[in-house]
Amino acid sequence: MGKAVSKSIKSRVEILLEEYPEKFGIDFSKNKQVLKNLNFELSQFDSNRIAGFITRTKNGQKE
Repeated sequence: MGKAVSKSIKSRVEILLEEYPEKFGIDFSKNKQVLKNLNFELSQFDSNRIAGFITRTKNGQKE
């Protein structure tokens, strides 16, 4: 089986959370919209992966 999230996605999320920590939360749809508003050149697949991993990361920090 492959990895759930690639290293490139993890590194992008790490950078995004360092630069914009207050913009992201625990809601996938809102995180996806924030990525869209930041005007990054992302494919739909990458956008979904990044928004999902941000959501998972933020949910882990909440507990």
